[in-house]
Amino acid sequence: MKATMKWALAALGFALLSGGPAQAQDKWWPIKVFDATTGKNVSVDYSPLPKAAKPWKICVLFPHMKDSFWVAVAYGIVEESKRMGVNMTLYEAGGYENLPKQLSQFDDCMASGFDAIVVGAISEAGLSQKFKEGMAKGKPVISTVNPVDKAETTAKMFVEFDTMGHQTGDYLVKSLAGKPAKAVNFPGPAGSGWAEKFNDGFKAAIKGTSVKLLDEKFGDSGVAVQLKLVQDALQTYPDMNVIWGTAPTAEAAIGAVAEIGRQKDIMIMSSYENQAMLDALNKGEILGFATQYPVLEGRVAIDMAVRALEKKPLMKFVKPIPDMVAKSNQSKINMSLVLAPASWKPVYSVAAK
Repeated sequence: MKATMKWALAALGFALLSGGPAQAQDKWWPIKVFDATTGKNVSVDYSPLPKAAKPWKICVLFPHMKDSFWVAVAYGIVEESKRMGVNMTLYEAGGYENLPKQLSQFDDCMASGFDAIVVGAISEAGLSQKFKEGMAKGKPVISTVNPVDKAETTAKMFVEFDTMGHQTGDYLVKSLAGKPAKAVNFPGPAGSGWAEKFNDGFKAAIKGTSVKLLDEKFGDSGVAVQLKLVQDALQTYPDMNVIWGTAPTAEAAIGAVAEIGRQKDIMIMSSYENQAMLDALNKGEILGFATQYPVLEGRVAIDMAVRALEKKPLMKFVKPIPDMVAKSNQSKINMSLVLAPASWKPVYSVAAK
């Protein structure tokens, strides 16, 4: 058995089954992930520590909490903090345009006596120096969700976003069954890293197919910004019949397309998940979406922080294994690792008990 797997439970087959929202003490492991620590994807079973050895103080930084995607990550963070018995405080910067605020929040975490910092980075380049400063002072820095390819971290977890983009592109092509289509892409905020990778994967999937890409429109992943981009594209390209982009893009597009009476001839596809996408899928308003299991990413981030603090075996690079979610396979997806319960309200702090 490889060293990176010694700490895991004995290998168990784990099929992703449908289920209701997880509660704080529900056993969510073992879960299949890729251990990419060596630079290669090795499929392993991930299992967290039973409990933290002491009530560590963990600071968490998010780009924003504008949509249910980041609410889902927060849910994973909160529930795993409760389960492990650690203190947690979460700060959000308000949007991808607010890098200075996230940098200031990182400084606040450093100055406030937190033991470890978990970061959903607005920008890898923008945060790389802060990561170094934190680690130089003995504080584990765990990067989650957003890609950090080169900056030094104690540990990191993010999906292969190009794979998710490719999955959605493949599904679109299969759905068209050879019929010609004209698409406009709305990948997300330029410079975020993930937006570009989603876009690259989608474009690779449609290359040489009946899908023609008319334009790419980058912008902040808030619904208001995406709505303006979608409306502009609908005016500029009246013959477009595919809208592909972020979950807020798809959410905005549903209303924009309905407003001009084109629900039947424009196909909408989301590159990732949120609660609105699940609802839209069930209503037949979108083709589908890819999932990176954001609740899982939140849970693993807390376990990584505790492992680093307690000098326990630690995978330094973990990748969720993404799935395409459509009506045909929705019943096979473990939604408790995808979205927070619909009734759950964001919690910004956890006190260890």
